[in-house]
Amino acid sequence: MTQDSEEPRWLTASQRLAWLDMVRVLTRLPATLEAQLERDAGLTFFEYHVLSMLSEIPSHTLRLSRLAQLTSSSLSRLSNVVKRLEGRGLLAREPDPHDRRASCAVLTEAGMAAVERAAPGHVAVVRELVVDPLEAEQLSQLHAAHERILSRLDPASSTRPEWLEG
Repeated sequence: MTQDSEEPRWLTASQRLAWLDMVRVLTRLPATLEAQLERDAGLTFFEYHVLSMLSEIPSHTLRLSRLAQLTSSSLSRLSNVVKRLEGRGLLAREPDPHDRRASCAVLTEAGMAAVERAAPGHVAVVRELVVDPLEAEQLSQLHAAHERILSRLDPASSTRPEWLEG
């Protein structure tokens, strides 16, 4: 029997409810985070994510291909955002010292200041919407569930920042 001729494994009522609730979170949460960041910091969620990834590492520098992985983005999408952030003085693009054919994104002082201004409001909304409504055990279960899902979506853990290891 080929896969095309197999009967679909339909979701049970409880599985469908869980899935549809996840879809609601996946669509509502980014829009809410985006609105807060736009209103309070003049940044899109993706711009903030790019800047915050760079702010987390001591050199404030990442190769664009690695930054694309960490932000689950295509290189072309990231390149457009980097160009926009460069124009605002928040990032600089430099040749990779290890491979002059590649480029790195470097967080500028203005970029770091933008992250530092945006972070408190962003974290407050994350806390209000995701962290605070959950008991410690539920948050632990949510983390475990995300790890299981990510093991299927990203088996090589290419989107996991190195500074979260261990």
